[in-house]
Amino acid sequence: MKEILNEALKLFEYTRSLRRDFHLHPELGYQEFRTAGIVARELNELGLEVTTGIGKTGVVGLLEGDRPGAVVMLRFDMDALPIQEETGAEYASQTPGVMHACGHDGHTAVGLTVARLLKAHSEQLAGTVKFVFQPAEEGLNGAESMVADGVLFNPRPKYCLGMHLWNERPLGWVGVASGPVMAGAEKFTVRIQGKGGHGAIPNLAIDPVLAAAQIVTALQGIVARNVSPLNSAVVSVTTIHGGEAFNVIPPAVEMQGTIRTFDQVVQLRVMERFHQVIRSVAEATECQADIDVKSITPTVVNDPHVTGIVRQAAESLWAGQAIENSYRTMGSEDMAFFMQEIPGCFFFIGSANVEKGLNAPHHHPRFDIDEDALPRAAALMALATVRLLAE
Repeated sequence: MKEILNEALKLFEYTRSLRRDFHLHPELGYQEFRTAGIVARELNELGLEVTTGIGKTGVVGLLEGDRPGAVVMLRFDMDALPIQEETGAEYASQTPGVMHACGHDGHTAVGLTVARLLKAHSEQLAGTVKFVFQPAEEGLNGAESMVADGVLFNPRPKYCLGMHLWNERPLGWVGVASGPVMAGAEKFTVRIQGKGGHGAIPNLAIDPVLAAAQIVTALQGIVARNVSPLNSAVVSVTTIHGGEAFNVIPPAVEMQGTIRTFDQVVQLRVMERFHQVIRSVAEATECQADIDVKSITPTVVNDPHVTGIVRQAAESLWAGQAIENSYRTMGSEDMAFFMQEIPGCFFFIGSANVEKGLNAPHHHPRFDIDEDALPRAAALMALATVRLLAE
């Protein structure tokens, strides 16, 4: 399988055409009907056993090797984001207000390419490859939906792999790290209830805007003073809504935001202080605070053994190239729900190119990738799968 990279390069036009087609026709979470249909068609044409409708719009394909062995699950997400595209690319989204601003179009195209690569070598495979094309990764619990529909059974995977095209790093970079690599995430909504009144007579009102402002500032002290400098955490207030007139103190203010941590002990401490700070400031300003915190994803934790296999595969594909083994990000990924059950590795493939102007961050209206990253991702996923099955 040393020729796997050359084979992936030969399939480049296939991969790119798929990626651009998906980019032209993006679909939001649980609405990936067209995308899922193309995925199912391509897998059926390869002769895989295909099941649709898993987790609403997910697709699963089974590739049986010529010899019995373990099951390795490969996961690729399919959904787009509610963002108006501003790239000006010839393959820019044709759907107003929706675009592939995170690279999932590339992930899906890579997954189908990996299926072609491994199908061509099925006689060398000892075991089964379970291709999982997942809907609704972008905060809509698509992985949980697939788990609830039994995707981790019939057959049960021994290992799982996932990947992300990564515009925070340039083309040619590869990140394969053990342990926590993507943060666990919570979403919070805080409603500060005061008493409305005239802006010229604030003493007759109870000002929730003042309380909200103090809360935003005080929350930043949690990471600065309650989390060890050797650990990591994020508390971000990202929306504040309250009031409609310049001279009216509103009766309430609502704030939303996110909390990110890698470690459960840190997470518990942050959550404890989060509630204490908000309730204390609300009380000091004579307001009431209603706090709602919802878990979005657990931490993505890479298994050391599986990660070692992936790293070795990367080193054999790109001899002499440094593979970063300590990269992690406060971004979150619902691949974590699969990896809570199945040992796995989630790795990153650099996809940015400053010289081509392809370096906008994820979730940005101008997000786009250097498509030369596609065969690199496909080759690494395919080779790592072969090596895991060969154990």
